[in-house]
Amino acid sequence: MKTKFKIGDEVSWNSEAGRVSGTIIKIHKKNFDYKGYTHHATEEEPQYEIKSSKTDHIAVHKGSALTKSEKGIEITTNR
Repeated sequence: MKTKFKIGDEVSWNSEAGRVSGTIIKIHKKNFDYKGYTHHATEEEPQYEIKSSKTDHIAVHKGSALTKSEKGIEITTNR
């Protein structure tokens, strides 16, 4: 079962700089352009826009790259 996230969820993901965490601010369910690149998204495989909790940087990831966090503790989910 794939994890579905909602706006406001705290998540983390791996980046070149290590583990990063943030809050989901938008969910894309159709293809969209972001920073000159077309990101592919569907109802079944949405892409999530996430605001980093430390730098305010905005990242976009598929749900399979994200891990839900609660109260600062990462929780592994089935993907």
